[in-house]
Amino acid sequence: MKELEVKYQTAILAAVEASQIIMDIYENDFDTIIKDDGSPLTKADLASTKIIHKHLEPLKIPITGEETDKMPFSERKTWKECWCIDPLDGTKEFINRNGEFAVNIALLRDGKPVFGLIASPVQKIIFFGGAETGVYKMSYEDIDSPQNWEHITEPTQVNSPMVMTCSRSHHSGPVLSFINELKQISPTIEFAKKGSSLKFFDLASGAADAYPRFAPTMEWDIAAGQAILEALGGSVVHAETGLPLYYNKENLTNPYFIAKTKPLLALSS
Repeated sequence: MKELEVKYQTAILAAVEASQIIMDIYENDFDTIIKDDGSPLTKADLASTKIIHKHLEPLKIPITGEETDKMPFSERKTWKECWCIDPLDGTKEFINRNGEFAVNIALLRDGKPVFGLIASPVQKIIFFGGAETGVYKMSYEDIDSPQNWEHITEPTQVNSPMVMTCSRSHHSGPVLSFINELKQISPTIEFAKKGSSLKFFDLASGAADAYPRFAPTMEWDIAAGQAILEALGGSVVHAETGLPLYYNKENLTNPYFIAKTKPLLALSS
């Protein structure tokens, strides 16, 4: 991994090691705890968090994330850079054993995601990168063989019929208005339901064109995907203002958002 900065190499190593412990737990029996906010938690979430912290803490860059102790905003707002991590994105999918869960790690700089990685423990594949590095797809076995990494380039056209990726676990009425907008561009739309941040795999590869989300998400759910998609000319924007999502906010909940690939942006602008 000579081409990447040490901090990005470290993040990739963390994701691969976290994936291994996640799969060890996934392939055996495990208990589920319901947190105070009603969301589920498994020992895989906790084990993955521990591994990622082990790798990232020596870099001396602050960390925020789903199972990470949250620092007060009075401290966080002074951070120039920070990691934003979801040790097991898609815990519901993990519990349902459908394979659609991921590890998310993003580096934020002044509230903007500048590097992201999304790792699929089941597929043993990582999409990673940002504007500074370019975007790549890598299998776990090629972690030390950058010559085998696939350089992902910007999608060149909208799918025909258009493909909208959406959640398996969350649905909301406002998405119908967005679908009607898309139908002005493509009368026929196919829907690709997928859990977790793996939806960004389809956006990055050009297999999907749009991802609207009109249900609650947290910063660590989306930051890595935004870094990757923006590096490919796409966008992740506030559904009402049209402005890019920003991070390390006082309230770590995301607004409703819409993600589009570069070709769809060109047609809908």
